[in-house]
Amino acid sequence: MTPVVSLKRRELLQYGVLLGLGGLAGCARTASPTLMAAPETLPLQWRRRLPKPWQLSALESLQQWNAGLPEQADLLALPDGWVANVEAAAVQPMAAPALRARLSPQAQAFLAGFSPAQAAASLPVSVSPWVLLFRGDALTPTAAADGWNALLDPSIAGKLVLPSSPRVVLSIAERMDRPDALQRLRAAALVFDDRHALNWLLQGKARAAVLPLVRCMATLRSDPRVHAVLPEQGAPLDWTLLMRPVQTREPLPQSWVEDAWKAPLMGRLLGDGWVPPLPYAELDQARSSVPARLRSLVLPSQQVWDRCWSFPPLTPDQRAALEANWAASTP
Repeated sequence: MTPVVSLKRRELLQYGVLLGLGGLAGCARTASPTLMAAPETLPLQWRRRLPKPWQLSALESLQQWNAGLPEQADLLALPDGWVANVEAAAVQPMAAPALRARLSPQAQAFLAGFSPAQAAASLPVSVSPWVLLFRGDALTPTAAADGWNALLDPSIAGKLVLPSSPRVVLSIAERMDRPDALQRLRAAALVFDDRHALNWLLQGKARAAVLPLVRCMATLRSDPRVHAVLPEQGAPLDWTLLMRPVQTREPLPQSWVEDAWKAPLMGRLLGDGWVPPLPYAELDQARSSVPARLRSLVLPSQQVWDRCWSFPPLTPDQRAALEANWAASTP
């Protein structure tokens, strides 16, 4: 009998240790709410201001979050393309009426394309236009006027890096003046890889690329070989949103968001191409924070800005139509 009692005692001791570790983890969890951010969604200057005891953790994919990490999220920072894959039951209303009241008409129109549950759970915090990026002499004198049609120039055929999102590429082709624009555009692509577009460009393997401005602004400021164009007919918009997972009781750190939407931090973020989703007049007041040669990219005219377009989540029928259109355009 003694060995049996000893074994049970050992099991109880081990169980007690596990409970103790669980309790410590629970304490740490309470003390350190976590913001999980997708790659390239939050600028460094803003991340550094995340108030204590908040901590930042990388979120490489939604599958990573849905798999259930030991370190569960209290706040998510996501690109707009991920929102369609977030189930409504997985998030809760943002409950930030003061911040929502400040959103630009364009940001409000963007949210209007969401389901009511998705819209209530989402807070846009920044926006950036996709731009045409050229290396060296690939930028032609007429590129600005040609706009998206410049991507069909024979001189960059086979040397073009396009976004990995078919939806972005399809929307660009729709702004071109050729009936076969989508097929021609896909045929001109070297690769569909916006995440590594700058590497392709700077290594000389590509001559042109399509990339969100915020992701190439540092290169535009430091490398005179690289030039960008925001077409006059507008551009797709790349949004960053905050969402609160359903299990958290942590409130949104509103003062942290407010800091990014006012001087002096707003001016510094604009200088990096990170544009708050505020009315144009408020942004225009910080125009001098952006290098003069890049201002027309970060803060284009109101007319150009109003021609830009967003991508709310697709319905199943819309997704099926998009996939069919993409398949039919295979070169």
